[in-house]
Amino acid sequence: MPAGTPPPGQRSHEVDYELFGDDMQIVEVELDPGETVIAEAGAMNYLEEDITFEAKMGDGSEPNQGMMGKLLSVGKRALTGESIFMTHFTHHGSSGKRRAAFAAPYPGKIIPMNLATMGGGVTCQKDAFLCAAYGTKVSIAFNRKLGAGFFGGEGFILQRLTGDGMCFIHAGGTIIKRELKGETLRVDTGCLVAFTDGVQYDIQRAGNLKSMFFGGEGLFLATLRGHGTVWLQSLPFSRLADRVLQNVGSGGKGEGSVLGGLGNLLDGD
Repeated sequence: MPAGTPPPGQRSHEVDYELFGDDMQIVEVELDPGETVIAEAGAMNYLEEDITFEAKMGDGSEPNQGMMGKLLSVGKRALTGESIFMTHFTHHGSSGKRRAAFAAPYPGKIIPMNLATMGGGVTCQKDAFLCAAYGTKVSIAFNRKLGAGFFGGEGFILQRLTGDGMCFIHAGGTIIKRELKGETLRVDTGCLVAFTDGVQYDIQRAGNLKSMFFGGEGLFLATLRGHGTVWLQSLPFSRLADRVLQNVGSGGKGEGSVLGGLGNLLDGD
């Protein structure tokens, strides 16, 4: 059986994994000969021998897909701001297990998900996907409701992960896992990481006009309701980036620090 081809009767490769670290995590994925893991470009940290990698258009979940189908798929990925290429890491050796490690680009947690136990699919924010077993389909999901389309912000374009194997997504700060049993949960659009099937997603106005413009919580909130699992993050990357840019704008000396004050005095001389 050629390397990179799912075994008969199984769509996704069966891969083992191990997580290392706390707030700056790495996931090591263990591959048997012929097994493959797919990842976002630039996510790889290190490889063991016998593992080779190749950049390909798409995730490889539909090996018989024609060129037009591949172009359509990567065109959709381009809309999310992701690279049109994904990197495929394959164990081309003849024996033994080998490991490939992947790390997220900013502080946070890696969330392992077994799609086979989650109904075969999960919806997540567009930049949350890190890596997955070969056979996992990575596509995008537009919210068909007008409000979510125009005002969803970070939550507007969502990624859809489908398959029956392991996938790994990344989120910033602390991760909260909530089980909805018919309840409604309202969250900042940037704090939403992922949710399972059975959870409906929409965008609604955040209170009255005064609260919307002066409350500092954004103009609109994501409303989640139904039955399923929701993952939330305490530190969206956009918030982290805003704070970094504010600090850079002040000269990079630190807000309120003694060194920052001295630096400002020296700059004025």
